[in-house]
Amino acid sequence: MKKTLELSNGSTMPQLGFGVFQIPNYGDAKKATLQAINAGYRLIDTASAYMNEKAVGEAIKDSGVKREDLFVTTKLWIQDMGYEATQKAIDQSLKRLGLDYLDLYLIHQPLNDVYGSWRAMEEAYDAGKLKVIGVANFENDRLQDLMMNNRIAPMVNQIELHPFRAQFDRVRWLQEHGIVVEAWGPFAEGKNQIFSNPVIQRIAKAHKKTTGQVILRWLTQRGIVVIPKSVHEERIIENANISNFDLSSAEMKMMGTLDQKRSLFGNMHDPETVATLGQAHFDYDKM
Repeated sequence: MKKTLELSNGSTMPQLGFGVFQIPNYGDAKKATLQAINAGYRLIDTASAYMNEKAVGEAIKDSGVKREDLFVTTKLWIQDMGYEATQKAIDQSLKRLGLDYLDLYLIHQPLNDVYGSWRAMEEAYDAGKLKVIGVANFENDRLQDLMMNNRIAPMVNQIELHPFRAQFDRVRWLQEHGIVVEAWGPFAEGKNQIFSNPVIQRIAKAHKKTTGQVILRWLTQRGIVVIPKSVHEERIIENANISNFDLSSAEMKMMGTLDQKRSLFGNMHDPETVATLGQAHFDYDKM
């Protein structure tokens, strides 16, 4: 596994990161983030909608690790889209995290005023508040349009990727266009009994590794950034131990046979799904 991947602007991004989605409790989020940093993770992925930016910021402060050695990501939620609202949202996230700049800032969903938000992000990038800018959950056609009509092209796209949602063609297109691919939900949030899947178990046994480690290795060998989440210290450490083995080409193909070619987390082309996401509002003051 490469320790870092190069981005289109020449900066680098750790290939192994720690995600804090669904850890809204302040104490749990801070503890897990600290454990991850202590275990060697240097990429920390949060979002305003996760309601734990303050906890992540406190963990970063207490970790003792130099700021320049960490790669901190957060995201812009739908309610904060638009030029002026995004300017405010960036400053609020920086304040909650207790940071002077963000290593990566993503538009969380391809909804609302994407273009107004992107212009604000370009300006914040020019000002040094954001070192890298990108998107999440954007299909390739939306990305193509965004690239054609703006000054700076997205540098990262964070998308659903796991053995049941391999997205080979989508990933290939992104990489060919110089966009780093980042996998959210690499363990499919435990769906479809992923950790006891016989194919993954067989590969894991051959390498004396866990099924989780095999999944993460399958993704990183494809040149993808991974951000596994856990609140258990032993699992956090275990997930980081994936650089001392490689899957063979045959094993990579075996993993590919698990692809179901569909999302396990809803259909973004469904109007009801879009309406539900668009109506989700968060009171960040309650963090």
